[in-house]
Amino acid sequence: MKFRTALVPIAALSLSACGLNSVPTAEENAKAKWADVQAQYQRRADLVPNLVATVKGAAASEGKILNDVISARAKATSIQVTANDLTDANKVQQFQQAQQQLGGSLSRLLASVEAYPDLKSQANFTTLMSQLEGTENRITISIRDYNQAVQDYNTRIRTFPEAVGAKLFYGAKPMTPFQAKAGADVAPTVNFGNGN
Repeated sequence: MKFRTALVPIAALSLSACGLNSVPTAEENAKAKWADVQAQYQRRADLVPNLVATVKGAAASEGKILNDVISARAKATSIQVTANDLTDANKVQQFQQAQQQLGGSLSRLLASVEAYPDLKSQANFTTLMSQLEGTENRITISIRDYNQAVQDYNTRIRTFPEAVGAKLFYGAKPMTPFQAKAGADVAPTVNFGNGN
């Protein structure tokens, strides 16, 4: 009986030495990567009003497309997913859909710009387009990093010995990876008719 009593603390110490702290570390890493994803989407949303204002001056007849972009931006910025919501697949999916809608509206706006050669030559428009392209690339990288962190976390909470501590001590649930529709992770190609 004394032998069993002595084994309990040793077993507990063994479990704690086998990565018990790795579960919250992996969870916090995934949450930090999600914050990076949100920051990049916010950067894109912040660029939209300047892009719309620039295009509006030269393309007044494209009002519906501009309104679609403004509406999509409003919806995209209204849906917030906190780090605590990452285990709720529905909330993550709503966020993804709103971001995809904004991306689609931006693509239509950029396609309509083809009809306005004066706009394409404006330095302000060129700068905004460059910033938007860079932001789309940052979004892709942030999503990749987030998905890697989620994979690491989900693997930890499902494999021994971390799975024991994850369930007993943390009540860990799998996080939802970002699953964009096919092709949504690629920045839209914009051709201004100059052979590029």
